[in-house]
Amino acid sequence: MDTNRILAELVAERAHIDRAIAAIVGLSSTGRRRGRPPGSTIAPKKRGRRRISAAARRKLSRLLKQRWAQGKMKPKTA
Repeated sequence: MDTNRILAELVAERAHIDRAIAAIVGLSSTGRRRGRPPGSTIAPKKRGRRRISAAARRKLSRLLKQRWAQGKMKPKTA
């Protein structure tokens, strides 16, 4: 059994496999990434629930009541 010949065949096969792997990696990397970039583990900030002040709530209530009253005063069309 010639170990030098076996070793040469294995090295040639390894080179062939390395070229195949490089070709596959080249096909899969198109240069465009999808999704979040790597290393950005910071989650987006969640917006809190908006609060309305008591004065703004009274003003809104008054305006809506006026709007409702104006709608009630219009004559109904058949």
